[in-house]
Amino acid sequence: MNLEKNKENAIAFYKTAYLGQPKLAIEKYVGNEYIQHNPAVANGIQGFIDYFERMQKEYPQKSIEFVRSIAEGDLVALHTHQTWPGNDQYITMDFFRFDDNGKICEHWDSIQQIPGKSENSNTMY
Repeated sequence: MNLEKNKENAIAFYKTAYLGQPKLAIEKYVGNEYIQHNPAVANGIQGFIDYFERMQKEYPQKSIEFVRSIAEGDLVALHTHQTWPGNDQYITMDFFRFDDNGKICEHWDSIQQIPGKSENSNTMY
């Protein structure tokens, strides 16, 4: 496994889909299957495409910053800061599993909204 290449590909995959080109993201970075663990997204390649096409149509002004990436074995973890319309901000932590061909084949994530008030002065990223 090429850990650096997997990190680059996970970021490129996520960014491509998030910014409105999920079909291209699938073509370039996903293998024969795509197992989805986010309960808001249907399993499989078409479920992924449908979700991100809908998000682009409904929220074209959203943005994403990739704060950090970590790779180990066949997994890549991404920590992101997302800003949605109305300055609605979220932190996500995504995990991607890569197959033996260096293609993404499985995804898990956790999403937390950044609150207006915090009990400490540390950022969530």
